[in-house]
Amino acid sequence: MVSIMPCLDMQNGRVVKGVHFVDIADAGDPVECAQAYCAAGADALAMLDITATVENRPTLVRVVRDVAKVCTVPFTVGGGIGDVKAAAAVLEAGADKVSISSAAYRRPELIPELIHEFGADKVTVAIDVDINPALPSGYEVYIDGGRTATGCDALEWAKRMDDSGVPVILPTSKAGDGARTGYDLPVIRAMAGACRAQIVASGGAGKMEDFLAAVKAGATILLAASVFHFRLIEIPALKRYLKENGVAVRL
Repeated sequence: MVSIMPCLDMQNGRVVKGVHFVDIADAGDPVECAQAYCAAGADALAMLDITATVENRPTLVRVVRDVAKVCTVPFTVGGGIGDVKAAAAVLEAGADKVSISSAAYRRPELIPELIHEFGADKVTVAIDVDINPALPSGYEVYIDGGRTATGCDALEWAKRMDDSGVPVILPTSKAGDGARTGYDLPVIRAMAGACRAQIVASGGAGKMEDFLAAVKAGATILLAASVFHFRLIEIPALKRYLKENGVAVRL
């Protein structure tokens, strides 16, 4: 079964959307967006506080609490979650899962700590990636909201996180983010082939065919933002399209 996951990128309490992690534009109120997506048939919802890490502050727990009150599907929150205490605050505010990216890279033992404290089903590892032909997989891990190159091979990092027991890995292509040119299929294919975890397709969806291509590459969770925020694609129509093309979805 494939899941559709709209993503609310948050900045200053508002939903925003950028291109290649920059050129940020306002896309609405998070509570209103969450309500609309749940009503439209989203299977899950993600919310990412995109500047929490670089501003060295925790996720906006107030916004998490407000969205959780209206959210009727599993709700994943990321951004600025750097330790067990911060994760606990987000989960207590109503999130179903936490997504960890930069903090996991800086302190890999955080992932086993979170799994031990809350259970594996509460933890997702997000990996921002960009092309680097010098690395074995051709992709490099970025942290700090895509601002900082690490020199680490993205596929090797994904395998390390998979070995830690995390059940969901969310790679986002910096090159594809917001560009609507299609998901980075080689990343999805490589991680799906090397990891036991579910792989989330993220960064670049522009048309329905892109979602189908991601499923064929091995993704089981399809995340998108701008095409949903700006109503270029409606979730019910996307699900019908996927079903007509042989993909198991919840209608």
